[in-house]
Amino acid sequence: MGLDQPSHWLFIILILVVLFGAKRLPDSAKSIAKSLKIFKSELKDTGDDTKPDSDQKK
Repeated sequence: MGLDQPSHWLFIILILVVLFGAKRLPDSAKSIAKSLKIFKSELKDTGDDTKPDSDQKK
């Protein structure tokens, strides 16, 4: 029992369209994508910051 059947996905999409409206869904998807892009870049920057610290300990 999961979301393995296409009818389950169609039902969820229908509920989302009814709740949020067809116009707001693409805007929400763009916002989420932009947030994920910023999050990934911040993680990459954080990873770069930790490398010099390990060199300083030597």
